[in-house]
Formats: sequence, C-alpha cells, structure tokens
Amino acid sequence: MKKILIPSLLAGLIASASVFAALPASLKDKGEITAAIVPNYPPMDFKDTSTNTLTGLDVDLGNALAERLGVKIKWQETAFEQMVSGLVTKRFDIILSGMTDTAERQKSVTFIDYFASGPQLYTLTKNADLNEPADLCGKKVGTSRRTTWPAEIAAWSKENCEAKGKPAIIVSGSEGSADARAQLRQGRLDAAMQGSETIPYLMSQEKDTYKPLGLAISKQFTGLGVSKSNPELAAAIAEAMQAMVDDGTYGKILKKWELEQGAVTKVGMNQGQ
Repeated sequence: MKKILIPSLLAGLIASASVFAALPASLKDKGEITAAIVPNYPPMDFKDTSTNTLTGLDVDLGNALAERLGVKIKWQETAFEQMVSGLVTKRFDIILSGMTDTAERQKSVTFIDYFASGPQLYTLTKNADLNEPADLCGKKVGTSRRTTWPAEIAAWSKENCEAKGKPAIIVSGSEGSADARAQLRQGRLDAAMQGSETIPYLMSQEKDTYKPLGLAISKQFTGLGVSKSNPELAAAIAEAMQAMVDDGTYGKILKKWELEQGAVTKVGMNQGQ
C-alpha cells in the first residue's frame, strides 16, 4: 500500500510546488488571492441562508484552487458591473462568479474556461399553453440585461418567429436572474431565460413551480477571469485547474452540485465567441 500512496503524494506535492513557483511574485509574497464574487446565482454562487456564508460551485472550486496554488483565498463581494473594472484596476486578482466568457470581455480579461452551459428558456409550470420555445413567439420574455442573453433571445426570435411569419418575442431586460424570476411569478413576464446549469436547481428548490422550454439555445463557456496584464497568473491557474480535472478533484466538486453535465475535460482559454 505504501508503495502506491507515497509516489502519488510526492507527485501531488511536486505539482503544487511547480504551480506555486509559477505565481507572480506579488501573490507569493502576499500569500493570498482576492476573488470577486456576486453571490446571487445558485448553484454557482450564493449564500447559505442558515449561516450567511458563501457557498456554491465557484466557492468550492476557488477554495480548492487556492489550496492547489499554495495561497489563501479572500472572497470579495461586489456588484456585477464592477467586476471587470475592479480586475483591471487590481482591486481583485481574479473573477470567479459564473461569468460567461465573451469576445467583448476578452478585450480586458483572460478567461480560463472551466464549465460549459448555455442560455435556456423556462416558464411557470402552470402555463399549460407554453411547452416549447416556439410557443413564446409574441410573448414577453425577461432576462438579465447585464448578459448577452437579451440579444440572443432577439436573434433566436428573428430566426424562429419572425422568419416564419410569427410575431417577435418581446424581450425585457431585468436587473438580474432573480428579478426576472420575480417578474415571472408576478405575471409580468410569460417566460424567462438563464443558464441551463441553474434551472434544475431552481426546480429542486421550488417544487412544481418552473419548467424548462426546450434545451439551451447556444453553448457558452463560463470562465475564471484574470487581467490581461497578468499572463503569469492566468497560466498558473490554468495549470492548476487542469491538474484538478485530471486528478478528479474538479469532478467531485461538480458532482456535489449535480452539475456534471457542464464538465470540461480540457481547461481552455478565451473560447467564448
């Protein structure tokens, strides 16, 4: 037994030492990495209501990543709109908060892509006349205006509603996914859109309340963001994240949150369109 365990342990220690050595000197000296998070997107990022502590897939991944890097992690809650600017001005070292990797954001952020999902339409279970995306032509659909999803809904509508002689979907920008859900429950929206990874969680938390409409309308990558001015850190994180994928740490965390369907086998960079 020892002959099996000791080499494995040594290999892990050597790998961790290698990743720590690759970190920028400023982070090694500080011994801490600051991560921006907006805890309002379960099961990716949210607060445990019983303890008021941060939890979710990103929190578990971030804690495991920091351990792998040989530093502590400091979570800093912020507004979504301030994450990219805070990264550029070095208020944060990384963004780890369910952020979609997009070409526009890549102008100032390097993304280490660790999860794949996509925008998915859903409605209330009681809306018996709405059972597939095409049923939403002429209906009002809400989603966070901070994302690319309003434009994606409009593009989908143009191809699947207007091109077929049906009325266009009326797109309504909301203050976030929670706001869209509230408007849906209030009857101000006919349907809403958010990441496919979150809808099963919502359905488990609010039984018989929501139902998905079809599958995700496109594929998107969720990325951990690093400033483009810090390539050393991006490379070290990509190496550490891939090691977590390879040794099963990553898979165990995804399984805990029932998000295995979004797993990646190869950690890529800047794959968003």
